[in-house]
Parts: sequence; C-alpha cells; structure tokens
Amino acid sequence: MDISELKVMICDDSLLARKNLRDGLKGLGCNNILEVFDGQEAVDTYMSEKPDVVFLDIVMPVKDGITAAREICGVNPDAYIVMVSSVGTQVHLREAIKAGAKDFLQKPTTPEQIRNALEHISGGDE
Repeated sequence: MDISELKVMICDDSLLARKNLRDGLKGLGCNNILEVFDGQEAVDTYMSEKPDVVFLDIVMPVKDGITAAREICGVNPDAYIVMVSSVGTQVHLREAIKAGAKDFLQKPTTPEQIRNALEHISGGDE
C-alpha cells in the first residue's frame, strides 16, 4: 500500500505534538489523517474508523497509550501501532511492545522517523 493511501490516526493530548505529526505525514503525501485527544478516544475511533496506522502517545488523560494499545490489539492483533512519546524509558518500551506496538518513536518526531515507521506498513521495506 502506498503511503498516500494509508488512513492514519494520531492520538496525543498535545496540540503541538499532533500538529508536528500531521505536518510530517502530509509532507510524505498522507492526507487521510484522524486526530484524537486521549486513549479512550483512540480506542473508540479505532473501532469505528479502522485506521491502517495508529500513532499513540503514552501519557494522556482518560486512558494512557499503553492501555489503549492493549485494548486495540485485543480486538485486532494485527493493528499497526506506533508509540510516540517523550518518556522513552526501557520500561515504557517493553510495556508498549507487550501491549502490541510495532514501533516506538521518540518526541519530537522527524519526517525521517515518520517515513521509516510508515514504510513498514506500506511495504516500502520489502
């Protein structure tokens, strides 16, 4: 699948972090972008919209990203979740992987990091 065809959901309580990711995605040609504010919104929106890729922050109100990832992967074990956080400790990384995340990006993200994460889902690494 081409990057421009992907439906991507960004979940972060920081407006600036969402804008940074959105701008990076648009710069790569991705225009089908959903944005949500907290982990519960991420789970609900995932269930209704079925995005191809989910960028999830870890520390958020209502429900944290690890819990949201666990719930999403409980429904769809093949969900492609990329954790994006400024709290990139080894403990968080292990928890994210155990919850089902496929990748982990450190904030602030760069267009190159975003492209690399998307190439795995779009088949660009084959």
